[in-house]
Amino acid sequence: MATAVGSTPQLKPNAVGLVPVLFQSITHMAPAAAVAFSIIFATPYAGGSTALAVALALVACLLVASCIGQLARHLPSAGGFYTYASRSLNPSAGFLVGWGFLLSEPIVAPLLFLIFGNLLDTTLHSTLGTPLGTWWIWSIVAAVIVLGLTYFGVQLSTETGAVLGAFEIVVFLALAITLIVQAGSKNTLQVFTPSLAADTRLGGLSGIAQGMIFGILAFIGFEASIPLAEETKDPRRTIGRAVLLSCLGIGLFYVFTTYAGTVAFGPDKMANFPNAGNGDPWHQLAVQAWGPLWVLVFLAVANSAIANSNAGANAATRVLYAMGRVGAIPRAFARVHPRYRTPSVAVLAQFVYGVAVAVVLGFVTGGPLNAFALLGTVATFITILIYIAGNISCLRLYRREHPEEWNIWLHGVIPVAGSLVFVPPLVAAIGLPPFPSLTAPASFAAPIAIAWVVIGVAVLFYLRSNRPQSLQEARLVFGEAPALATQGAPVS
Repeated sequence: MATAVGSTPQLKPNAVGLVPVLFQSITHMAPAAAVAFSIIFATPYAGGSTALAVALALVACLLVASCIGQLARHLPSAGGFYTYASRSLNPSAGFLVGWGFLLSEPIVAPLLFLIFGNLLDTTLHSTLGTPLGTWWIWSIVAAVIVLGLTYFGVQLSTETGAVLGAFEIVVFLALAITLIVQAGSKNTLQVFTPSLAADTRLGGLSGIAQGMIFGILAFIGFEASIPLAEETKDPRRTIGRAVLLSCLGIGLFYVFTTYAGTVAFGPDKMANFPNAGNGDPWHQLAVQAWGPLWVLVFLAVANSAIANSNAGANAATRVLYAMGRVGAIPRAFARVHPRYRTPSVAVLAQFVYGVAVAVVLGFVTGGPLNAFALLGTVATFITILIYIAGNISCLRLYRREHPEEWNIWLHGVIPVAGSLVFVPPLVAAIGLPPFPSLTAPASFAAPIAIAWVVIGVAVLFYLRSNRPQSLQEARLVFGEAPALATQGAPVS
C-alpha cells in the first residue's frame, strides 16, 4: 500500500498556515449567505426567539469543535471524521462516516451555487428589469469560478477565501450595528428566551429545536479545515485552533446579526421574516438602513456564496481523495495533478456533480430556494450524525489509546454533552413526536438521508464480504498517513 500511495504525486505539505486554514472553515460556513438565507429558514419555527436557537446551535458546535481539536492532535489527516471514526471506533464505523460525507459534503457547493444564482436573478430583475428565471445560468457561472479556484492549487483557493471571508464579515457586522442603533428602545433580551417562538408547543422549546436545525446548517463547515491537514503547517496544533476559533468567532457573529435582524424587523413578526423583501429580507433591511449602500450587502452575500462554494469544494475533494487513496471508492479519485498538486479528478467530479444537482433540483422543486431548503436539511441531518460520531471517537481514542492523557472534562463530559445536545434537532428533523414535521420540501430530507444510510450499510456488508482490505487500509492509511510522519509530534 505504501508503494501505491508513494508512486504518484501527493498533496503539497506545509502549503498553508493558520490564517488561510482558519478562513477555510470561516468561508465554508458562508457567514453572510448563512445569515441571509440559512438562518431565515429557522424563523417560521423559532420566530422572535431565533437568536436563542442560534445560540444553542453555537453551544452544540463548540462542544464538537473541542473534540475535533483533541482528535487532530493525534490524527491529522485529509480523511477528517473518516479518519477519526476508523481509528477510534472501527473501520466499519469509519466507512459509514465517510459514506455520510459522500452525501453531505459534496452538496455544499451546489447549495451555494443556488444561492448565488437566486441572488443574481432577483437582484438584476429588481434593479435592471431583466427577466426572472436566469438563476440556473448564474449558478453555472458560480460553478465555473469555483472550478478555477480549486483546480489551480490549494494556496490560491485558501488565500482567496481569506480575503473574501473578511469582506463579508465586516459588511454584515457594520449593518448589524446600524440596525441595533436604529432599533433604539426596541432592543430587548427577551429574544434569548423561548417565549417568542412561533411554535409554542413545549413552552416554545419545540420551535427552538426546529429552529436549531437551520442554525446548525449555518455552522456546517467550521470543521472544513480538517481535510487540509496534510497541506497545513504544524497540523496537529493548527487544525484544532482553526476549528475552535472559526466556530466561536462566527457563532458569535451569527448570534449578533440574528439579534440585530430580529429587533429591526420586530420579534412578533419574525415568523414571516423569510417572505419579506420578495424572499430576501436582509436586502430589505439593508435598503431601510443604508439606502443605496445596500449594494454592499448584495456584494457580501454574492461573495459569501462563492467563498463557501470554494471552501466546500476543497473539503469535499480532499475527502474523496482520501477515500480513493485507500480504495473505499475508485482509486482514480486519488489522482493528483503533477503541477498544481491538487486532486484533479476529484475536483472535476465535484464540478460536474455540483452543476447537475443545483440545476436539476432547482427545476424539480420549483425554484432555487426550495432546492436550497431540501439540500440544506439533508446536509444538516447527516452532519449531526457525523458530529455525534466525532464526539464518541474523541472519548474512545483517549480512553483506549491515550489513557495517560485522559481528562474527564475534555474527553468525557464534553463528548457526551456534545452528543446529547444534538438529539432534539435530530428528532425534530425526522418529525417524531413531540415535534411536527417540517414543511415541504425540507420534510423530504430525513427520508432521503435515512435511505442513504441504509444504502451505505448495504455497501459496507458488500465490502466486508468481498473487499475487506479496503476497510483495513482506511484505518492504517488514514490513521497513520506516511505523509504526516515528519510533521511533528502531538502537542501537549
